[in-house]
Amino acid sequence: MVEVIALLRKRADLSRDQFIDYYENNHAPLIKELTPEIIGYERLFLRDDASAIVAPGMPYPDFDVVTRISFADEAGYVRAMERYAQPDIAERIAADEENVFDRRFTRFFRVDRRSSF
Repeated sequence: MVEVIALLRKRADLSRDQFIDYYENNHAPLIKELTPEIIGYERLFLRDDASAIVAPGMPYPDFDVVTRISFADEAGYVRAMERYAQPDIAERIAADEENVFDRRFTRFFRVDRRSSF
């Protein structure tokens, strides 16, 4: 399995509820429509209250959601990246991201999963 993590920040003018609503009902369905290779698409929204911070003195993170995207294998990941590089698809995604994210803070990276239990 290939996994990608995205750390994403909402636009400043959106409330947490507006952000979650748009992501869940617009952006996530668009990504799934454009990327049939995705086999898992999980969004972990940070809490927006003091309970989000689990260690005293720790600053609030500079992102609002951790997104985990899974592909069955390397071939599926490569096909998805090739699809994202197509100008028409790249433009659709970028235009939609402008509706919800502060793209200056977007970070994507591949990870290797290990489980302890």
